[in-house]
Amino acid sequence: MTPFKLTQKVPETARRNGKLDAGSRVVPEETPIAFSYGGSTHAVMMATPGDFEDFAVGFSLTEGIITNPSEIETIEAAPDDKGIDLQIVLKDEQSDALTARRRHMAGPVGCGLCGIESIEQAVRKTPSVSASPLRLTEEQIVEAVALLNGQQPLHFETRAVHGAGFYVPGKGLIAVREDVGRHNALDKLVGAAARAGYTGASGAVVVTSRVSVEMVQKTAIIGSPFIIAISAPTALAIRTAEEAGMTLIALVRGAEFEIFTHSDRIQSGAIADVA
Repeated sequence: MTPFKLTQKVPETARRNGKLDAGSRVVPEETPIAFSYGGSTHAVMMATPGDFEDFAVGFSLTEGIITNPSEIETIEAAPDDKGIDLQIVLKDEQSDALTARRRHMAGPVGCGLCGIESIEQAVRKTPSVSASPLRLTEEQIVEAVALLNGQQPLHFETRAVHGAGFYVPGKGLIAVREDVGRHNALDKLVGAAARAGYTGASGAVVVTSRVSVEMVQKTAIIGSPFIIAISAPTALAIRTAEEAGMTLIALVRGAEFEIFTHSDRIQSGAIADVA
């Protein structure tokens, strides 16, 4: 697909050492990205204009539109003067299923639930991951976040985007994706990992953002029993992770972190099991 510009250099006036000076700063692009299935728009997200195949696959997976990337026939990014239309063609069975349950939503960067049509949709049933055999050591948790901190080029350039990585014991981070929206970064990561042949149950989701309920839901939908975050969780995210049998770890700072749910999956000073 044609690459789109991810950043812009803009003029600014900065106050430094008690005085104002003219300068410039690199900032991330943000554009409306529509997800269209069979020619009909299903959702519009404000997002960083990149990783379109990953975004299309990941969003389709976490929304339950598909269960495997092979269920998508084609993906095309069609730009216009106002945004980008991701035109996704599903195989017949998935297309028919989507038509039967179609809903519309439009979400700005800070909220992945805006525009849904009922409270029931916001508190949808979260799949259980309690049967997952995956275990991590304390050292692996620290390693996962340290690796993510070093693999965010867009963040280092702009200081204005979120990052999400997928950590597999023994392999490290097999994919990292960035976006102005934390939910978008996670969807892009889900798509990247799935397209590379990794199942959610084989590793842990690692994010730079706060852990909202939808971040937990998306992690559970792909089958990962771990979500590890640099920032803090919400109360609803904690309750949802507890009910789903997911281990939620947050506020990772160097070798220190806080465990909010299902600490039994964490091994001290031992080699962790790989699912």
